[in-house]
Amino acid sequence: MTEDKIAHAAELIRNGTRVVALTGAGISTPSGIPDFRSPGSGMWERVDPFQVASIDGFMRDPQAFYDWLKPLVHLAANAKPNAAHFALAELEARGKLQTVITQNIDQLHQRAGSRRVLLVHGTLDSATCIVCGNEAAGAPLIEKFLTDGIAPRCVVCGGVLKPDVVLFGELLPFEIMEKAKHASQNCDVMICAGSSLEVAPACDLPLIAKRCGAKIIIVNKTATAMDRHATIILNEDVAVALPRLVELVTP
Repeated sequence: MTEDKIAHAAELIRNGTRVVALTGAGISTPSGIPDFRSPGSGMWERVDPFQVASIDGFMRDPQAFYDWLKPLVHLAANAKPNAAHFALAELEARGKLQTVITQNIDQLHQRAGSRRVLLVHGTLDSATCIVCGNEAAGAPLIEKFLTDGIAPRCVVCGGVLKPDVVLFGELLPFEIMEKAKHASQNCDVMICAGSSLEVAPACDLPLIAKRCGAKIIIVNKTATAMDRHATIILNEDVAVALPRLVELVTP
């Protein structure tokens, strides 16, 4: 790790008054949850996402979606927050981080102690019937599904229940995205951690932040689509770099 880079990043965060974090799947890989694109381990290696994880695919064959989702849900249920999650929670607790905007649905930020988390790709905490629109709590449905492997059904009409996660072909939750845009427009530092920054519209948030004058810190093992817009790039393990940042920001 280049110490002058991380010291510079820590200085930006320390001097910032409106710091926001944007996180992607890479922040959870140290917890044992695979990302979507890494060669050899990504979740899109063996399946076509538009077949199993699109709204059209779900409507056509919801059981195929649930079969694909089951290993991820099982991993998420048993995963523990890692040092990167705890580092962001610590920054928030010390008043240095306003909001975490995450593309993840694994709940690890919340379990690490982060309180202000915007879930731009939805949540597994609830589900909605695709036939009648009835809403249901997600936890008991997931628990039952992990046991029997059968796509959950609505108790009102018998229709399939879809988790309130965003699939390909669906719009991101409007209210959450508006809050994420507002946070991006008003931040003075944005930490982008564990994301390739390729999936729109979440990948547009760093651009919004930069246009409004924010400094962009990217923490990711590999290059991202937004590197040319960054103030500082740390090509490091998020579980190493973020705790080191916290040490320097809040001695």
